[in-house]
Amino acid sequence: MSTLLSILALLFLALFVLIPLIERFAPRASPEQQQRISRWILPLVAIGLVAALIKHLMS
Repeated sequence: MSTLLSILALLFLALFVLIPLIERFAPRASPEQQQRISRWILPLVAIGLVAALIKHLMS
């Protein structure tokens, strides 16, 4: 149990350190790039949900 808690603590610490660094130094996406990416989000979520449903029904 202590191993699990130490792993979780390490992950949260990494998140608190890495997210501000990524936000500060990551290149900004142009509106065109954001539109291209956002066009793919809903179909990918739908495919993931269908795949999870199929996996659940097969097991």
